[in-house]
Amino acid sequence: MGHVGAHVAYSLAIQGIAAELVLVDLKEAKLASEVQDLRDAVLYCPHDVIINSGTYADVGDCDIIVNCIGDIDLVATNNRLDELNFTAAQVKSYMHKVMASGFKGFIVNITNPCDVITNLIYQESGLPKGHVFGTGTGLDSSRLISQLSQQTGVAPQSINAYMIGEHGASQMAAWSCVSFGGVALSALEKQDARFAFDKPQLQKKAIDGGWVTYSGKHCTEYGICSTAARMVQCIFNDEKRIMPASMLLDGEYGERDVFVGVPCLIGKNGVERVLELPLTQEELAQFHICCEDVRRNIQTAEGIPAAE
Repeated sequence: MGHVGAHVAYSLAIQGIAAELVLVDLKEAKLASEVQDLRDAVLYCPHDVIINSGTYADVGDCDIIVNCIGDIDLVATNNRLDELNFTAAQVKSYMHKVMASGFKGFIVNITNPCDVITNLIYQESGLPKGHVFGTGTGLDSSRLISQLSQQTGVAPQSINAYMIGEHGASQMAAWSCVSFGGVALSALEKQDARFAFDKPQLQKKAIDGGWVTYSGKHCTEYGICSTAARMVQCIFNDEKRIMPASMLLDGEYGERDVFVGVPCLIGKNGVERVLELPLTQEELAQFHICCEDVRRNIQTAEGIPAAE
C-alpha cells in the first residue's frame, strides 16, 4: 500500500468508484490504522464500501490492483531513480505471490520510477498487454495544462496537451500537438501574446512540479491518487477515455518493448489502444532519447535481486 496508497483507497471510496477495497501492507500497525480510518469515513461516502485488510492471497478475486509500494524517504534526492533499488526488489518479492492468488485482472502502477516498475510488473505477472499500465506522465500532463491555463486564462478542460516519454527528467511536452478548444497553439501564438509563452520554462515547471509539492510536505498525495482513481474508473465504467499512461509500445512512434508515457484509450479491457501524436521530427527524436533512458533503467532493474 505504501503512503500514497491510502489516499488512492480514499479517492476510490469517496468518489463512489469501488464497492470493496482490500488493503495489503507488510506494516501491520499501519495497515490496521488505515483500514480503521477508512471505515470511519464510510458513512459519508456516496455508497457503502466494504474495506478490509488482507494478504497477497486475498487479491485473487480483485478486479483491479493499484500498486503503490514505496519508501517516501528515498524521494528526498529529487531523483525518482533513487527509489529503484528499493521498489524493484520489493516488486520482485511479492508479484509471484499476487499471481499465485489466481489474480487475472488489471494492475495500475503508481510506484516510481513508474515506467521501469510498470515494465517489471508486466514481466513478472505475465498478464496480457493492456492489463498492466502506469500513471506515467498523466500527472505531469495535468500540471502542464494547469500552467497553460494560468498563463492564458483558458479553462483547463478546454486545453489539450501532453507530457510524454519518461516519467522523469527526460520527459517532454508535445508542443506541436497542444490545442485550445481544437485550435492549435501554433495558430494562437501568432494572434495573441498570451499564447506566446516561454515553452522551455513551462516544460521545466511541469517536470519539477512534483518536487515543489514534495519540498514543503515531504510527500505527494492528491494529484497522483486522483490520477490513479480516474484510471480505475475508466476501466469499471468502460469510458473509452483518452488520457496519458505508461504503456508498452509495440511499433507506435517507431518504438518497441518499452513502457513510456503516451496518450492511451482506457476502457473495460484496460489500455485498449495507444494513440500516436503527429510529432515533429525534432520531437520524435527527443522522444526516442526518452525511450533509451527508460531502457537503460529497465536493464538496471533486471539486475536487482528480490527483497528477502
